Amino acid sequence: MRILVVEDEVLLADAVAKWLRGDAHAVDVVHDGAAALERVGVNDYDVVVLDRDLPVVHGDEVCRRLTAEGAPARVLMLTAAGEIDDRVAGFALGADDYLPKPFAFPELAARVVALGRRGGPSAPPVLQRAGIRLDPHRREVYRDGRYVPLSRKEFAVLAELLRADGAAVSAEHLLEKAWDENADPFTNAVRIAILKLRRKLGEPAVVHTEPGVGYRIP
Repeated sequence: MRILVVEDEVLLADAVAKWLRGDAHAVDVVHDGAAALERVGVNDYDVVVLDRDLPVVHGDEVCRRLTAEGAPARVLMLTAAGEIDDRVAGFALGADDYLPKPFAFPELAARVVALGRRGGPSAPPVLQRAGIRLDPHRREVYRDGRYVPLSRKEFAVLAELLRADGAAVSAEHLLEKAWDENADPFTNAVRIAILKLRRKLGEPAVVHTEPGVGYRIP
């Protein structure tokens, strides 16, 4: 998944991003509301982790604009204010979930994954196809019962291919979802990741190339 973390406390933002990247997500980080609106305008995010008390543009206003503009990203709002009235206010602004500070990173990560599943067609917690079993929470992959060790990028690419449920996925989509904003759009990183995936998953080859379209797992 592609995630935007919006948090003005730099150390906390970096810690959240590090944890989510450890779960094979692509994560961008900004520290104020104006930057958040700019990024959402140019990138296709699945989830926005949004601090409420932000400089430049308040988190409430960011959430309100995302809702008004019909942004597809789900919003997980973070705040030091944990009273019921504050949570209700956050939901009224359009937030999809609400997590008071301080929070546990595993809970944050679980909520992000749950929100990501809401953003498109319903997907099961464990993805399975063509003998492959991918568990996003445990970050484990098996093929025909054999454990397959994957890098974070390989894991993210495989997850996107499985979520497509047999449809072809373009290299551009894979680059958008598995790499962050620093990725070179002309890189051959996707092709290399696919080659490594094929090798690790073994024979018979399960990731097929659709010329001019992308890749799919039939």
